[in-house]
Amino acid sequence: MSTWWKWDNAVDTSRRRLVSSLALLGGLIAGTGTARADDTTPADKPARFPGDPPEHLVVYQLNKPEAEYHDHIVFSVGAMLRQYGDNIKIAVVAFGPGIHVLLKNPRRPVTQTVREKIASLSDYGVDFYACGNTLKSLKLAEKDVVPFAKVVEVGASTLMALQKQGYAYISW
Repeated sequence: MSTWWKWDNAVDTSRRRLVSSLALLGGLIAGTGTARADDTTPADKPARFPGDPPEHLVVYQLNKPEAEYHDHIVFSVGAMLRQYGDNIKIAVVAFGPGIHVLLKNPRRPVTQTVREKIASLSDYGVDFYACGNTLKSLKLAEKDVVPFAKVVEVGASTLMALQKQGYAYISW
């Protein structure tokens, strides 16, 4: 009998023991865990199913030109997605000097990292709104905005409308 078979069998047995142990440990942890303040589906609520509307709605105001400010907004949006997963709907409304993060060719400095993260966040379902009034004042048009952003007539009125729909308002 060759030795490779014995080695494969020993590895296979070890893998089975490891997987069984991990499954048992996971079951013990799940069974003895305590509810945290940020749990979004307590035991007394029914499970969420794909397509269910999210329980959490939040809108961010993005209206400043500083790179550090952009980083904070993008990080916060990502943190909210990590915490709530598919149980949150996030919108970001850009106007004034903040509009440049949504322009194909920004006229103010916007880091490549922020541009990439914003595009990635849109892939995760975050809605981005660009203020049409700001675009007009800069003599820009919808064609100058990144394709995933929606141009709205007035960014501030979009903030107000989203709040009326139940979105929590976040501003730095």
